[in-house]
Amino acid sequence: MPLLPSFPPSPWWSREEHSRRRPALLARQAIIRALREHFSAQDFVEVEAGILQISPGNETHLHAFRTTLVGLDQGDTPLYLHTSPEFACKKLLAAGETRIFDLARVFRNRERSPLHHPEFTMLEWYRAGAGYETLMADCADVLALAATATAADDFRHRDVSADPHAPPERLSVVEAFARHAGIDLAAVLPGDDPAAARDAFAAAARAAGLRVPEDDGWSDIFSRVISERVEPRLGLGRATILYDYPASEAALARRKPDDPRFAERFELYVCGVELANAFGELTDAEEQRARFVNDMDEKERIYGERYPLDEDFLAALAAMPAASGIALGLDRLVMLAVGARRIEDVLWTPMP
Repeated sequence: MPLLPSFPPSPWWSREEHSRRRPALLARQAIIRALREHFSAQDFVEVEAGILQISPGNETHLHAFRTTLVGLDQGDTPLYLHTSPEFACKKLLAAGETRIFDLARVFRNRERSPLHHPEFTMLEWYRAGAGYETLMADCADVLALAATATAADDFRHRDVSADPHAPPERLSVVEAFARHAGIDLAAVLPGDDPAAARDAFAAAARAAGLRVPEDDGWSDIFSRVISERVEPRLGLGRATILYDYPASEAALARRKPDDPRFAERFELYVCGVELANAFGELTDAEEQRARFVNDMDEKERIYGERYPLDEDFLAALAAMPAASGIALGLDRLVMLAVGARRIEDVLWTPMP
């Protein structure tokens, strides 16, 4: 029998280490209380999505923890710990809920860094009948209330600061690529000739000084430009809302009616840290299925695995109203409010 891997003793439970971290943990609780009061005052219902799911999500680069439901009569069933409560929350919208939020414990494998932890807390909220611009206003409110709850004059990450009470900058992805990378993104979008678009994008990225491996696809190049040239320059001095992503980079967002090359997706950045991801929600089950299959094909190509589709979720889309939803990393919000350098500093019981 193989030996299980061993971990070094965890120091978080020592009195000295806990005493050091306790102010940040109490700030975390203050923010959670303020968030619950904020959403309750707007007639939101707090829900609790189940953690065990048939599908953990179908985005190419999301990695899940797998487990097995041992059945008495029907055999064993593979299940996953969810990477987000998104599928369950959208089913609740289909069931008739109109304003919901969930402070969900979520799980993502292959993610460990000062900003990533395998188990973390995601704040998600959904508004039926509202556009994604409404969520942009929500983001400004959430930043301000977190600052007020913790008496924080500014948000900080490493050597960067931002005013949580200042109105966020709104910057389109096309504008961001032009400003921060010198790339005309609209000119290299995937179209009728994806191979030519990929090659044109690679050439533009190399001209901007980025290294582009020959096996990078269009989405890989997009992610490389975002992470190396755009993200570090967002949310400096005040928050940035980066909006209207190429449709290929918005797995569950609907296309913009006036320009279907782009989708109703935005991300919130503070101090160069990605804090939230929002969609005007896609409700076309046929298009959603095609996107999932494409993403799982790509996942299998890169990682040699794929996750099942949640057929129940796809069926629910037919009954789901027009809505917008957002996922915000609670732990990162606390980190910014208290100036923590590592996510473990704001988790009550972090992994070793």
